[in-house]
Amino acid sequence: MKFFVLFICLILTFSLKAQLTNEETIDGLKEALTVACKISVKSASKRDGFNANQLIRIPFPPEAQKMESTLRQMGMGNKVDEFIVSMNRAAEHASKEAATIFIDAIKEMDVQDGKAILTGGNNAATKYMADQTALKLYDKFKPIVSASLQTVDVNKYWDPLASTYNKIPLVEDVNPDLEDYATQKSIEGLFKLMAKEEKNIRTLGASQVTETLKKVFGGL
Repeated sequence: MKFFVLFICLILTFSLKAQLTNEETIDGLKEALTVACKISVKSASKRDGFNANQLIRIPFPPEAQKMESTLRQMGMGNKVDEFIVSMNRAAEHASKEAATIFIDAIKEMDVQDGKAILTGGNNAATKYMADQTALKLYDKFKPIVSASLQTVDVNKYWDPLASTYNKIPLVEDVNPDLEDYATQKSIEGLFKLMAKEEKNIRTLGASQVTETLKKVFGGL
């Protein structure tokens, strides 16, 4: 009997999903991204939102990993850590301004086949948004990140490290573009958080906080 009831519920669920128009589905996907964005920005922009979250914490620039290792061996590990924290503080500071930029990008997304995204996996909408909007987001977000780097005075931590390392005989000077790096990692981090929230909306009824979300994602 229980199996029969479950079977009927599944049939009704799939029937309701089949009745959703493409426009309704797209509206649901955009609403899910908007909700996910707001939650993610709130999480990322608080103190230690980046720095204490291993999923999105920004590490030492990869092109300078040899520099990081060398400086730690020289006893400058604390200074290296201070620089890493300052980078993450900049991302947290910049994230305060991210919601409007991201939500505007969501509204402008040109989604043709909503049902393909709806059934495309737990992070399909976030991935689609990233593919469609990453370049525009970068251009709009970089000035904010640049200002944030100055606000937390990242160069105060970076310049002594680079100066010390570049004075070592026979090493190749290291001077990564910190603005570009921080911007890319900040956006990447926000998308990771959004993907996590999208999964929650798809799989947890408690995260379907509007009637539209319940209608589109309930019973997936």
